[in-house]
Amino acid sequence: MTNETNFKDVFEKNKYNLKNAARKSQAWFQQQSLLLQKQRISPGQLIRGEDLTTNILPGNMYMFLYDAKHKDTLPYWDRFPLLLPYKKYAGGFIGLNMHYLPYQMRFQLMDRLMYFANNKAMDDTTKLRYSWALIDGVSKYKAAEICIKQYLTEHVRSPFRKISPEDWATALMLPVETFVGSNKYTVWQESKRAFNK
Repeated sequence: MTNETNFKDVFEKNKYNLKNAARKSQAWFQQQSLLLQKQRISPGQLIRGEDLTTNILPGNMYMFLYDAKHKDTLPYWDRFPLLLPYKKYAGGFIGLNMHYLPYQMRFQLMDRLMYFANNKAMDDTTKLRYSWALIDGVSKYKAAEICIKQYLTEHVRSPFRKISPEDWATALMLPVETFVGSNKYTVWQESKRAFNK
């Protein structure tokens, strides 16, 4: 079995529907998370194979390996971001790392961000056309404030795995967040507290 087949198998075996999942209960998300954890899906499986890119474009979704520049002073950071970039600049890019939210909140935010999709096809033509100026201060996008992160190109440690729009929902559910400095449950508790302020 090739590495690329492993990647494709992960997404073929686990298909999640964005609209339906956004309405599910917290118990459903916990159950799905446990089922996915039993499959032992790793970042390594997802970042190898063909169809990788060295270029990141706003409007898409990506996974990649990252080594934070200020890792010695950060309380925690994600080594394997799941990013919706919205801005590139010389030397880096900014976007929403969905891993900073627990699964149910990811789906709720993503469902709301779909308002900015250029079409409803959910294929390679689908892009999210949003900017921080469009969502900043809008209550239904409040969770986005928790996810906004800046990345330096020179600290990216792998090619980018572009996630096809038809697989965005599945990518949101994959238990591959790799926090350094804290575990994901502590990070998510802090995210919930920040959201509820």
